[in-house]
Amino acid sequence: MKSILCYSDSPERALELLESARALTGDAASSVAINDEDLATALCARGSRVYRVRDEKLIFADHAGIARVVGQAARAAGASIVMLASDRRGKPLAGMLAQAMGAGCLTDVRTMRGADGAIVCERMSLGGATIAEQEIPGPAKVIALVPRAYAAAAEAPGGEIIDLETQPGPSKVTLVETRAKEKDGADIEGADTLVAVGMGLKNREDLSLVQSLAHALGAATGCSKPLATDRKWMPEDRIIGLSGKKCAPNLAFLVGVSAQVQFAAGIRDAGTIVSINTDENAPSAKMADYFIIGDLYRIVPELVAKLKA
Repeated sequence: MKSILCYSDSPERALELLESARALTGDAASSVAINDEDLATALCARGSRVYRVRDEKLIFADHAGIARVVGQAARAAGASIVMLASDRRGKPLAGMLAQAMGAGCLTDVRTMRGADGAIVCERMSLGGATIAEQEIPGPAKVIALVPRAYAAAAEAPGGEIIDLETQPGPSKVTLVETRAKEKDGADIEGADTLVAVGMGLKNREDLSLVQSLAHALGAATGCSKPLATDRKWMPEDRIIGLSGKKCAPNLAFLVGVSAQVQFAAGIRDAGTIVSINTDENAPSAKMADYFIIGDLYRIVPELVAKLKA
């Protein structure tokens, strides 16, 4: 197996990438940290050889510039395989880095395994309707893994930090300002119980009905994409599906969610799925373990009353 380099600007994702590489090869991978001393220290404490880049002119929104820097770090590490996080920054970076390296690229990878010198990647395909096993031919590979696909790497000896001078080249991106995105601190990816609401909800004020169910269950609350992006009734970090979070709770309640393939890809790994919908032919009927046909405005209050009894 060729040498591996891991990169993500997110500390959580970077440690998961290290663990994925260790699970694949049995050895600690190299990594790169850009303008982040704490991340460099954390990666080193996990046994990684860390290429530390210090360049305040670098803009994380400039994917082309970051791709050039990560590519130079890969060459310094002698790595023909680069692992990234398949998140909003990692996905566009993966394509640009693959082009710069002359590499093949796979994103949204869930698990990996070695087979006869190749890396077999498991990922969603056909809009999340099925799972495919794919591999990249040739020695150069860029693989982007979905968040939380692996646990964070544990501390291990043998790490070191190497300062790396890079040439990112001129940037076509000018940073005008940054604005914090609306977040409420909810961790729907790590929730043990999750209530998801969809377009079956008639009014924004009715969210309190769904929240009462979540409170009775001790659950987090998520939503389908249109509820957040079109109606703007919930923050975007609550979106479940291909365009949002991939969740695997032990118990999931789908309230007024049709569960088209884009949404289903984010909740299909739940242990038990309960769906409430007036449409008996909704896609959620096929994926649910328990399907309740009826009006959520009647059924949810009854469930809450039973749970509180």
